[in-house]
Amino acid sequence: MAQIWSRLRRFVAHRWVDVRDAQRALPPSALERLERRIAASEQRHTGEVCICVEAGLPTSYLLRDASPRERAVAMFGKLRMWDTEHNNGVLVYLLLAEHAIELVADRGLNRHVDAQRWQAVVAQLGEALRQGQIEDGLTTALEEVSAVLVAHFPQPSGVPRANSLPNHIELR
Repeated sequence: MAQIWSRLRRFVAHRWVDVRDAQRALPPSALERLERRIAASEQRHTGEVCICVEAGLPTSYLLRDASPRERAVAMFGKLRMWDTEHNNGVLVYLLLAEHAIELVADRGLNRHVDAQRWQAVVAQLGEALRQGQIEDGLTTALEEVSAVLVAHFPQPSGVPRANSLPNHIELR
């Protein structure tokens, strides 16, 4: 019986929020600054970085009791983060209804980075979010991800960079 109540509470929590909550968390001015930071970051490496802020999981995910990680991996594919020449895309995913943070990096990048490095990025972002500093937390996470990408996939100097994916923040 406790499991039924737990699932019902989760369902209500996810249906209680909507995209307006994501928009309040990141107003247009913050989105614009973060998008500029993503574009600047991507000039220094060959990877692609995306930030996705989702208010709540879709009903189909809730009905099958899917985890935030499952949704983040699905969004990684849906946003075509895997579609990079060196398999070095990174998705920073926030699920507001559960205060969940997931970082999904493609296999080309994960060959060079251990899980503890990504966990440290998630922990820093989590602390910033608990303090209500969403934009600052995302900026720091972006800087950390960028440092990893620059270290392992630097943009060759003198070679124009092709941006294969849009730099906008995905709000759902």
